[in-house]
Order: sequence, then structure tokens, then C-alpha cells
Amino acid sequence: MHLIETMNTGFFFLAPWLVLAPVIGLLVNAVFGRQLSEKWIGAVASLASGTAFVVSVLLAYSVAVNHGHAVSVPFAEWIHIGDLKLDWTFRVDSLSTTMMLVVSGVGTLIHIYAIGYMHEDVRFKHQEGRFARFFIFLNLFIAAMMILVSGDSYLMLFVGWEGVGLCSFLLIGFWFEMDTLARPSWANSDAAKKAFITNRVGDFGFLIAGFLMFWYLGRSFQFDDVFAAAPAIAETQRWVIIAITLFMLLGVAGKSAQIPLYVWLPDAMAGPTPVSALIHAATMVTAGVYLVARSAPIYTLVPEAQYIVAMVGAMTALFAATIAVGQYDIKKVLAYSTISQLGFMVAAVGMGAFVAGMFHLVTHAFFKALLFLSAGSVILGLERGHHAHAHHAHHEERHKVRGKRKEEREHEEHKEVFDPGDMRNMGGLRKTMPVTFWLYMIGTLALAGIFPFAGFWSKDEILLDANLHYTSVYWQLTIAAFFTAFYMGRQIWMVFFGEARSDAAKSAQESPKVMTVPLMVLAGLSVVGGALNLPFEGFHHLGHWLGYTLGEVEGLPLNLQVAGISTVLALLAIFISWLIYGRNPLKDHQSDPLKRPLGFVFTGMENKWFVDEGYGVLIITPFKKLSQFLAEVIDWRFWHDFVHDTVIAGTYNWLSEVVLNRYADQKGIDTFFNSWGSFTQWLSGNVRKIQNGFVRSYALSVLLGVVLILGYLILK
Repeated sequence: MHLIETMNTGFFFLAPWLVLAPVIGLLVNAVFGRQLSEKWIGAVASLASGTAFVVSVLLAYSVAVNHGHAVSVPFAEWIHIGDLKLDWTFRVDSLSTTMMLVVSGVGTLIHIYAIGYMHEDVRFKHQEGRFARFFIFLNLFIAAMMILVSGDSYLMLFVGWEGVGLCSFLLIGFWFEMDTLARPSWANSDAAKKAFITNRVGDFGFLIAGFLMFWYLGRSFQFDDVFAAAPAIAETQRWVIIAITLFMLLGVAGKSAQIPLYVWLPDAMAGPTPVSALIHAATMVTAGVYLVARSAPIYTLVPEAQYIVAMVGAMTALFAATIAVGQYDIKKVLAYSTISQLGFMVAAVGMGAFVAGMFHLVTHAFFKALLFLSAGSVILGLERGHHAHAHHAHHEERHKVRGKRKEEREHEEHKEVFDPGDMRNMGGLRKTMPVTFWLYMIGTLALAGIFPFAGFWSKDEILLDANLHYTSVYWQLTIAAFFTAFYMGRQIWMVFFGEARSDAAKSAQESPKVMTVPLMVLAGLSVVGGALNLPFEGFHHLGHWLGYTLGEVEGLPLNLQVAGISTVLALLAIFISWLIYGRNPLKDHQSDPLKRPLGFVFTGMENKWFVDEGYGVLIITPFKKLSQFLAEVIDWRFWHDFVHDTVIAGTYNWLSEVVLNRYADQKGIDTFFNSWGSFTQWLSGNVRKIQNGFVRSYALSVLLGVVLILGYLILK
């Protein structure tokens, strides 16, 4: 790949504003947020993200007019040690600009949506003062992700990689002192810690890959230097490239939620819904897919590592899809769906189908952001209905509970906690929230891979590549696609059809336009997004565009057999979901219809195949016991009580008391100076006898003194 150092054409000089714009936005809200209204806070944050999007558009245009050549844009000196020179340099090419457009474009829509969502969310939780803080974190997330996708070296990429990890911790635990039902709890805080710690495991793999890369591939982290050195090492020390790619896969498993490090992502639903959309659609979880695509010149050198990556992705896609079937929380279903779809992407880039993986990354950002934000609209709609019903019921029942003791009243008020995210509390929402319903339907059809929505084209391109190269991967992904259509059909029937199963669902209210308009934009992209890379002659636009960076990619023609099988299976899955959940809608407090016929299988799906419990038994419990042993036995009893108190403090006390105090001080120093005091006292007592007050005595003393002096002089 040709790297141009000069920027004679285009808008490449604007590259630093990808990061500077959101940083300025967060600084304005951090300094002036207390004085600004919510509309201004949201406007500043959205404008900052929108500016990054405009810059991304201009950079993509510049790459196009520059014939696809990559351009490095120096910004500042960073690390200069001997021959190692790593500067803060932005890399602008077709791959990075694709990610920039997705992150900033979808991110801006999420910012606008969040203005309406957080306006209500902070009031439901009685924390209006946190509105500005949320948008500060959101802008920081965009800035960190822009650093990740625009870096010209693995080290700069790693800075953004860690930045989004920090932001996910801050946003997942945004309501850190309460749970998702706004009750005092550390559940959200625990979810944030789980995400942070799990990703540190993945980051360990990334770091080891980086150390090996630096040591063996030219003492550099810069992409082109690493890629240039890799082929020679692959011939002489093949194990080095295999180790780098597999350790990098561990980092991908953490950030992009693949087996075995996917467990953090469902718990990330603890954050406000715009966070779920930002993390799961456009930013953090796609970082691993981008890393493999960016490292394509390394992965293509070791097909065995590619196969492992593809299998990990395929197994994750199928495994997570089965779990989604048994979930009741509307966002948890989408979370496991995200894990599954990320499995599709990882499998694609693992197989070497980098364009197909990136294509699905882009379309998934459209329809998954649409689904998460629509789920947030549903949740807020139920929150409004719940509060409206509770307010009405409060006035009607006030006289009934007025005579009761305080404890009895509190018990009645809190005996049943309403969960607005539980699909069992929903039903019939297509009538009360028609706009959200139709938008949700578009996202569902796109995710299920129904023609002609965007997901149909991107998913089928991955299936076609798998069918050509890895049969086992193809069948795993095909079955996963079937489950995807089924659990999304199940969700639609449970949420929007049948009769309302709670008073909140009966009183649910549609969301304001500040929330629904961004959803409409995402819905439009979910419909037409497939046009980016249609499998027809002359329409393989994304493949041609990414070919500038990833090398020439031959566009695959539409395979009617692969497309037909996946479409028929998707329609069959939706039909089965209608037979189970749509034909006879769930009633209030009715158990899931699959519970009895599937038995322990559904129990496994419902309980996430007990993976968290397995981690608890195999890792967390032993770790806690080990930490408790280290804390109580090693640190406290041995180090504190024995080493510190007995050995160090005891020895010090013995030395100070016995040796220094009793012998050195009392019997040595005290005796010596006391003796001098006694001698001085004796001497002064005898000398004072001379001072008797008689002149004759003094005259005699003078005479004796004169005699002594004269005698001394004469003798001398």
C-alpha cells in the first residue's frame, strides 16, 4: 500500500478534528454544564459528534479523490527513544474512514436521541444533576473510538482501545448506586466492574501480541513497518506470527464479546439505553472486528490462525443465539443478539472475507442501533405509563391506606416492583406506541435477514464465503441465523401483540420526536443500507472502496441456493414463533410456552447455559478464596501480625527497651553523666568553702597564688 506523506489535495488536514471536536464538546459541558439548560447541553454534545461526522465525510471524499491512497497526517511528537520514533499520526484510508463514518454518524443520532431519553430517565431516577455528566461521557466515548480507528500505529490504536474500555466502565455504571429499577443497589456498579475486568483479560492478550510484534517485526508499532516485516518472519519463524494473531484474538474476544469473554456484554445493559446502542452497535464491540481487518496482512500469512478465528466467531454466533431464545429482558435479548452478530463478523474476517465482515459491521450498526434505541423508547413508554397509572391509583387509594401504620403502607407500596424492561410486562404496544412498533419491525426484519432489508445482503455475503471455504462455519452460522429470526419474532409477539399484561402497558405513551426522528433515519438506513455492497456486477461499491486498503477483492455474485436456504429458514423461524407466541399470545403471569416442551434445554437457555455460574465455581470463587487467604493469612496474620508486629515491631521494642533503654541509656549514658553530676556537686561543695567572706582568707589565697606563680617561673 502506498503511503503519501504530503497532503496536496483534499481535506486531510482536518483529521485531528475527529478527536478535537468531541473533546471540545465534553470540555464545554464539563466547565459550563451547571449553567446550561438540558437542551444546550445536548446540543453542544450532538454538535461535537456531528462535527466529527462532517470531518469523516470530508476525509472519505479526500480518500476518493486521492485514488484511495492512504495518507498519514502528523499531529504531534509522541515517543522518541533512540531509533524508535512514534508520533501522534492519523491514518486516513478507506478502512479507517469507513469506521469513522459509522462511529460518528450513528453516534450523532444516538446523541440526539439521548437528549429526549435522558431528560426523562434522570427524572424517573430523581437525578436531574447528572444530565450533563452523561453527555460528557458520551463525547469522551466518541473521542476514544476516533483515536482507535484513526491511529497510524498499534500503539495509538491501543490508546483508543483502552479509552473506550474506560468509557464503557463509566457509562455502564452511570447509575452506579442503584439497579435498573432505580432501587438502591450496587448491581450497576458490579456490571461496570465485570465489563472492565473481563476486558482487561482480553487486553493482556493484545499487549502480549504487541510485545511480540515489537520484538520480532522491526522494533516498530507503525502499521506499514509491521506489515512489511511480517512475511519474512512468517517464513523463518512462523510460530511468531501464529502467536501474535492468536494473542490478538484474545483481545478481540474481550472487546468484541466472543467466547469465552462475552459474559460482560449482557450485563452492560445496566447502562442507560443510549449507552447500550453506542456500545453494541457502533463503537466498542466493533473494535475487535476492525483490529482483525486492519491486521489482514498478518492474518493472511497463517491460515491456521484464520481458521481458529473463524471457528470462534461461528461458535459464538450459535451459542449466543440459543441463549437469546430464553431471555425475558428486552435489552438482554438484543445483547445476546449482538454477541451472535459479532460472531458473524469475526467469523467473516477470520475466513479472510474482510469486506463481508466490514459490510455486516456497517449494516449491523444501522439496525442494531435502531433496535436498541427503539427498545429504549418502549422502556420509557412503559415508565410513563407506570408513573401515570401509579399517580392515578395514588389518589384513588389514598383514603384506603391513610389509617394504616407507616410500615404497612410502605410494604404495600413496594411489595411488587415493576420492571419496564421485562417483556412479560408488555403486550399490545403496537396500539399505544405505533411509531415505535413500525420502527422496531424494520429493525427486526433487517436483523432476521429478510429481503430486501440491509441485513439480508450483509449476512448472506458472509454465509456465501463460509459455504465456499468452511463448511462447518457455514452450518453453524446458518443455524444461528434461524435462531435469530425466531427470537426476534418471539420478541415482537411478546412486546407488541396480544393484550397488555400490565397497567403500565395499557397506559404506555409514545416517545417524543427528538427520540423517534433519529430512529426513522436509522430505519431508512436499515432498509437501503444493503445497497452499499449488492452482489451484482458494478454494485460491489464497498468491496471496491475497501479494496484500496485491504487489496483487490473479487465481488461474489448472488448465490440463490445460499440466499434461498437462509431466507426460507428465517421465514420458517418467524412462522414458528407466531405459532408459539403470536397465535395464542401470552397472558399475565403465564410461563413461557417453550418451558414445558423443551424442559432442561429451555432452562439452560433461560439461565444462559449456567456459564456465569461455571465461571463463579471455577474462577471467581477460587479467586475470592485465594484473595481471602492472601488477605487474612498471608497479609494479616503472617505479614502484619508475625512479620510486622512480632519480628519488626517486637525486635524494635526489645532493642529500644532492653538494649538501648535499660543498658545503653540507663546503665551507660545515665551512669556516666550522673557520675559527672555527683563529681561536680562534690567539687562545688568543697570549692564553696573557700568563699567564707573573710578578707584575711582572700588575702592569704592571693598570697599563695603569687607564691605559686613565682615558684613556677623561677623553676622554669
